[in-house]
Amino acid sequence: MAIKIEMLRTFSTVAQTGNLAEAAMRLGRTPSAVSMTLKQLEDHLGQRLFESERKNRLTPLGTEIFALSQEQIRQFDTTVGAIETSARSPHGLIRIASVPSVAGLVFPSAIQTLTDRHPGLKVELRDADTEQIIRALLQGQADLGIVSGKHTLNGVRSIPLFEDRFGLITAPAHPIAVRKKTVTIDDVSAAGFISNNLCDMIETPAVRRVIAEAHISVPNTLSLIAMVRTGTWVTILPETVAHILPNDLAFRRIKGLSDRRPVTALLRERATGIALAEDLARIVQKRVSATFARGA
Repeated sequence: MAIKIEMLRTFSTVAQTGNLAEAAMRLGRTPSAVSMTLKQLEDHLGQRLFESERKNRLTPLGTEIFALSQEQIRQFDTTVGAIETSARSPHGLIRIASVPSVAGLVFPSAIQTLTDRHPGLKVELRDADTEQIIRALLQGQADLGIVSGKHTLNGVRSIPLFEDRFGLITAPAHPIAVRKKTVTIDDVSAAGFISNNLCDMIETPAVRRVIAEAHISVPNTLSLIAMVRTGTWVTILPETVAHILPNDLAFRRIKGLSDRRPVTALLRERATGIALAEDLARIVQKRVSATFARGA
């Protein structure tokens, strides 16, 4: 007997609810049918997934299977959703995942251009961090990804887009933002520095030391910006982040910091919308070139 997705869905629902009756109600099945499905799964695995018949406590194997099931169910549902959307989209569908700085900087105009070229096109756009974007591409959940850094992946084509310099990001009224003298690494360390995931791309030794000594690390961009906006903290990010919120953030160069963040377009070569992804990648290239040429 093969393990089917509905068996995993049934098991996961019981694990979440902790009892057969509520799980059956959520699934639109009878408790006896749910119990039968669980027994088939446990018989196939040769081990119990719940500690008792009450189904309110998972065995160690059940805990492991639950985590794996959740991942597979999410991937299955996403794939089914994409298939159904494609079937309802005679003019095509493109699914895009991008780091927030690029999504905010060029996608409003780039997607407008793409949809003007392809009337009726459906577009799904989400922003995420680089690791999440790569995972979405490899799992077939995105056709085009815009990521930080350079990456070599099987079945994925890389197109370099641009590089932007790292520097200090502060609130406009922060003392370090309004001072006229050059900002140094020591200034950053003394200004309430918050580390973030993109700092891992910086190789300058003096900056690496400041990053290692930071007492606060915030990987989520929105939370990070919210903290910097208060004027209490500062961080180091690529310059494009300041372009998204020019009235809320200030960007200052840091003496001795020459590192740059490469930004890359990743295209899943077997994607149904590969031609659309290629077209959008070219549009984005032109947009970012024009943006940096204006000194934005």
